[in-house]
Amino acid sequence: MSGTLWAVVIMLIKVVAVFAFLMLSVLFVIWLERRVVALMQTRVGPNRVGPMGLLQSLADGIKLFFKEDIRPFTADKLLYPLAPVVMMVPAFLSISVIPFGSHFGSQPAQLTDLNVGLLFVLAMGSLQVYGIVLAGFAAGSNYPLLGGVRSSAQMISYELAQGLSLVGVFMLASTLSAAGIVAAQHGVAHLHLGNSDIPVFPNWYLLPQLPMFLVFLMAGIAETNRAPFDLPEAETELVGGYHTEYSGVKFALFFLAEYLNVITVSAVATTLFLGGPDGPIVHGFLPWLWPILWFIAKVYLFIFLFIWLRATLPRLRFDRLMAIGWKVLIPVTLFWIAVTAVRLVADLHRFRGGLLIVAGLLVVLLLLSFLLPSQRAAEESTAQGGSTS
Repeated sequence: MSGTLWAVVIMLIKVVAVFAFLMLSVLFVIWLERRVVALMQTRVGPNRVGPMGLLQSLADGIKLFFKEDIRPFTADKLLYPLAPVVMMVPAFLSISVIPFGSHFGSQPAQLTDLNVGLLFVLAMGSLQVYGIVLAGFAAGSNYPLLGGVRSSAQMISYELAQGLSLVGVFMLASTLSAAGIVAAQHGVAHLHLGNSDIPVFPNWYLLPQLPMFLVFLMAGIAETNRAPFDLPEAETELVGGYHTEYSGVKFALFFLAEYLNVITVSAVATTLFLGGPDGPIVHGFLPWLWPILWFIAKVYLFIFLFIWLRATLPRLRFDRLMAIGWKVLIPVTLFWIAVTAVRLVADLHRFRGGLLIVAGLLVVLLLLSFLLPSQRAAEESTAQGGSTS
């Protein structure tokens, strides 16, 4: 077999494997979410279909596939079926630039390595805004239209914070390539004590970019419409949000896109802040498998965090949701970009630790200040409850 043909075969195998992993992961994450939330709420959860209810998600998918597809009389004939596709396709494409391992023989464990890979991921996330707007507009109903407008406002607002939260990583790695960012995080950070170097922590960007990491997580939760930022599809707000008029397979595509986005955000956070597939390996025993296992373990750690937050935090009010994005997250990212730039340019090795601690404390104080009641909130509380004297 020629080298070119073999490379094509390896690429097809990787594409099929990644697609199968994403589809199976969506089914497993849905089951995992229902079981974990049930455990946290002292319930049983799905336990009928398959062992421990593992096939419940598959049964629900089959039910949606054969469910009658109802289209409103006022719906746009072209845009109505197009919206779910616009939501789902970018969710699949986003994962194509993420390295999920080290190598398969001479081939990298990555579908494609773009030199602007992370910008491609952000662009695919931006395209999904069009799917939400189209879904709300094409349904021909007022409630989905209002839900689509609010959802697009939320996603655009948090896309700014999400994009800015990556700038510090780009500055440290000096590249936009996902594989290059993973390579820049290889190794272990050492603590210099006298003449000895003590290994302390992997050389990941989690610690030097901790505020950016927290901002990226919060923006990612809002981008994927997950609790407590799930206003776009909150049944207590606007019936069911932008996909109120969808049913059957089309609704299943929206559902699929949401969980694919959760996996994508988790994979990007793993790549940027936790070293991607970087981790200890057992030499001589399937060396290509260990990086893949480490990558999957880190991704599912973030997925569990998504589920944990859903079971713990109440839904935010929409004005507060927007205020967090514009008044807290964006200022924090701009401040930490400046801190990262000063650290890279200035010779601050003698004072680097102290400066990072001071900067971190300032960020924590800024976040805490947002949690304190403002003068306007106190006035509203007094106006609603009467005089406090």
